[in-house]
Amino acid sequence: MQPVQDIQQTPINDIHNADVLHLMRKDAACVVEVGSSSGALARAYRELNSDCRYVGIEIVEEYAQASRRYCTDVICGNVEKLDDEAFSDLSSAQSWVFADALEHLYDPWKLLKKIRQEASGPVEVIACVPNAQNWSLQTCLNTGRFIYQDSGLLDRTHIRWFTRLTLIDLFHSSGFQIVDMRARIFHQPDPQVLAAIGQMAQASGVDPEQAKQDAIAFQYVVKAVAEPVVDQTPLAPRAKVKRRKAA
Repeated sequence: MQPVQDIQQTPINDIHNADVLHLMRKDAACVVEVGSSSGALARAYRELNSDCRYVGIEIVEEYAQASRRYCTDVICGNVEKLDDEAFSDLSSAQSWVFADALEHLYDPWKLLKKIRQEASGPVEVIACVPNAQNWSLQTCLNTGRFIYQDSGLLDRTHIRWFTRLTLIDLFHSSGFQIVDMRARIFHQPDPQVLAAIGQMAQASGVDPEQAKQDAIAFQYVVKAVAEPVVDQTPLAPRAKVKRRKAA
């Protein structure tokens, strides 16, 4: 099997994700985009907020070079392996963006928790994540033709897979509250395929209508805000008050 690090990453293009851009706060002083690719999203965002410090993190040097056209700073490296100093420099970011990037990480739970814990102020995460419950993937499993591709839902560089429910769990278990979640729909299934998905859901004891709705989404775009970090430091013992007896 070819090692992941030797597999060519998803091809870049100069088209930004308009749904991700729509959910990003437009007054952020600092934005970090993991997987900045061609820099297309950075270009579109900075047209709306030119004073923003926009940091791109890109694992492929070629893509990092492309990002430098539009980002104010670019880190070429693996976001999961950033040292403490580099991560500390990003603590002021008010918005972290993962436009088709979370699924490429080994431990997105750990990274999201770190973003929340290291943030110097309120922080939001905007993510676009492929839907592993999409009808086309269910069809691939049903026929046994789960064949990796250069891009799309079966992108061979995908490491993690999420459905609507497990994506919600990812954020909630990492200390984030989802405030907006939208489905991106590109191709509708054949009615017979959708009916079969409903029948399978009913046979499994779950809501068939919800299952069919979840099967139509190609991707989910999520906006989540970090919940306050609770200080776990034990309280110092309360000093005893000495009482004097009245003379």
